[in-house]
Amino acid sequence: MAKSSLGQDSDSTAAVAVLKRAVELDAESRYQQALVCYQEGIDMLLQVLKGTKESSKRCVLRTKISGYMDRAENIKKYLDQEKEDGKYHKQIKIEENATGFSYESLFREYLHETVTEVWIEDPYIRQTHQLYNFLRFCEMLIKKPCKGLGNTQQSSGLEEIKQSLGSHGVALEINYSSSIHDREIRFNNGWMIKIGRGLDYFKKPQGRFSLGYCDLDLRPCHETTVDIFHNKHTKKI
Repeated sequence: MAKSSLGQDSDSTAAVAVLKRAVELDAESRYQQALVCYQEGIDMLLQVLKGTKESSKRCVLRTKISGYMDRAENIKKYLDQEKEDGKYHKQIKIEENATGFSYESLFREYLHETVTEVWIEDPYIRQTHQLYNFLRFCEMLIKKPCKGLGNTQQSSGLEEIKQSLGSHGVALEINYSSSIHDREIRFNNGWMIKIGRGLDYFKKPQGRFSLGYCDLDLRPCHETTVDIFHNKHTKKI
């Protein structure tokens, strides 16, 4: 019995920590991150509520949960309206040698089952490591709940990726341009991500068997800035 109570206290402490962070982010107007923390903290408190027997404690928990849910719903409505008006803008600054910024970590919250097309403008998918970056990005798209999606080395590498994607029911259309310089990624659910360094923001691994060689969340990054926008009326150019 004491063991169960200890576990419940631990869950309560974790929930409080997450919700405290949500309130801090809320106060800093970092609403997207705050919403994620509110949702996570609320789920944790609901689990604590299920394991609470004392009626007075259950009443206090219900009141707290209700208050957090109301705030989370208001933030969600605000963000939805920002998206509707095309005003949504979130900026992420990746510091030099920072880790934890794999493609999945960066893009997963914007990839939903509504995404059926992805447009990538990046003039620097040429060298071998850049082709591997693009391949990893494509692998990330395949694993997500989406319904679809110059030189000899570049052409052959992209062609091989195209054929591999085709076996998964995803069509890759490649267009070359000698004039583009900007880098951006657009999903047809309205999200647009601009990365200062494009997909090529990872540092070279120290060796073939060093941490970060396979798992990009462990790979140190170059300093860059990620700007995320939402426009309901985004169209293919």
